[in-house]
Amino acid sequence: MRNPRALAAAGAAVAVLGLAAPAAVADQGRLPGPSNIVALPSVIAAGGQLTITVDGCPNGGHATSHAFPRTELRPISGGSSTAKGTATVNSDARPGPYDITVHCSGRSLTRPAAFSVIGGVRGGIGGSSTSGATPTDVAIGGALVAAAVVGGGVFWMRRRAEKRI
Repeated sequence: MRNPRALAAAGAAVAVLGLAAPAAVADQGRLPGPSNIVALPSVIAAGGQLTITVDGCPNGGHATSHAFPRTELRPISGGSSTAKGTATVNSDARPGPYDITVHCSGRSLTRPAAFSVIGGVRGGIGGSSTSGATPTDVAIGGALVAAAVVGGGVFWMRRRAEKRI
C-alpha cells in the first residue's frame, strides 16, 4: 500500500467541501449586501471630496461617517451590483482616520479606518503658520554672525602680522 498519503489528501478535500457546502446553500436565499467599501483618495484634506464605491449594492443605498454627512450611493449602470457616491468631508473635521458605514439591501457594513483626514491648506499665506522669525532663530543667526566677525578679525590680524616680518 503506497497510497495512504493520496487517500488522506482526498479525505481532507472531501471533508472541507462537505463543511463548506451547507454555508453556500444557506447564503443563496439571502439578498446581496455590501461586501467591499473603497474610499478614494484614502488621505484627504478637510473640505475635500471623497468618492465611495461599494460592491453588493445593486439598488444603491447610503454611506455615513463622522467626517461627512449622510451620502447617497447610486447604482452604476451596466448591470453590475456596484454603487457609487461622492461625499464632501466637513471643513471642520479633525485630522485622523475615519470609518465608513454603508447601508444597502437591508444590510450594513462598516470599514474601519477607510480614509484619513489631514489638516486643511492655509491658502493665501503660502502655507505658513508663523508670522516671522522666532527668538530661537534670531539667537542662532546672531551667533553665526558673531562667529563670522570673530573669525574674519583673527584672519585679518594674522595676515597683518605676516606682512611686518
